[in-house]
Amino acid sequence: MHILHKAVRNRTKVVRASGRHTSGSRTAVTGIVLAVTGALALSACGSGDSSGSGAEGSTQYAAVIKGLDNPFFQSMEQGINAQAKSGDVSVKVQAANSITDTTGQADKLAGLSGQSYGCFIVNPISATNLVQGLAKVAMAKKTIVNIDNPIDAKAAEAANATPATYIGTDNVDAGKMAGAQMVKLLPQGGDVAVIGGIAGDVTSGARVDGFKQGIGSDLKVVQTVAADWDRQTALTAATDVMRAHPGLKGFFVANDDMGLGVARAIANAGKTGKVKVISVDGVKDALEAVRSGTLDATVAQYPYAIGQMGVEACQAAAKGKTLPKNVKAPVELVTKADADKALASTPKPFGSYDDPFTSLGK
Repeated sequence: MHILHKAVRNRTKVVRASGRHTSGSRTAVTGIVLAVTGALALSACGSGDSSGSGAEGSTQYAAVIKGLDNPFFQSMEQGINAQAKSGDVSVKVQAANSITDTTGQADKLAGLSGQSYGCFIVNPISATNLVQGLAKVAMAKKTIVNIDNPIDAKAAEAANATPATYIGTDNVDAGKMAGAQMVKLLPQGGDVAVIGGIAGDVTSGARVDGFKQGIGSDLKVVQTVAADWDRQTALTAATDVMRAHPGLKGFFVANDDMGLGVARAIANAGKTGKVKVISVDGVKDALEAVRSGTLDATVAQYPYAIGQMGVEACQAAAKGKTLPKNVKAPVELVTKADADKALASTPKPFGSYDDPFTSLGK
């Protein structure tokens, strides 16, 4: 089993960083499926059901999340701990060393999987890097709650480790909100450009697709550039795009860090207010930029609420409740009119949102 574990870790070690998200390579999925299938065949423990009653009554949970070097996941940890405290439960939180530490994150889960936690909350770095560890969790009939970054469905199914619920942002919807706002900002129409994350990244692609759906035929996307989720790369890319398209009216940017880089490029060109920019995430720096007018809007998502709902899901499972398969985390469009409210409320949403676990936990 040690040799098998090492082989699978090596298959999943190389992934591509994408800001706060990474997408597991499709070639890794096949290796994971074969390795986990072999592990299950060799195991004498039998198969398990990740949504079964093994966690019933337990108040001891474990959470494995992405690196706390990123403020997004710091906020997620805050939400986990806040709900644990208010719900009088115990949650052991383990985090990867960085956003690309797939092997280290898998080792964190492996270290927890043999312990007596009734529910596991997991936010995988890639779509497959935690699947082997989750197979062990599922065989022990512990509840699996997947948050933020989805586990590859085929790999999870092959490992008999399909999560009981998934809680995360609908990135297509986030992109649509940005697109609809851009149309409002540019009622006369015009050319816009898109700055995405790493080329081929699922999260970036979903946000870009949503934006294009949101603008419909009202605006024209004249160029799409990948800027690797990096602020300086986005600044350089936006500068080049504006030179190539001097009549450009706006930018959609797939995350706030890149959005701030684009805003700087616009300022450097003396076009602040003339070229609109909307990004996604709702980090504090972006909210402040919206308030000051250097960003026109951000679509804020709330890792605090995602972490909070992850613990609520475990609490509901401990009461024997059936969890909804897919839960959309809250997103809010933040414009200058809302910026003060958003800043006062952060890291929590400033508006109301649907939380199906509230009633299930009673």
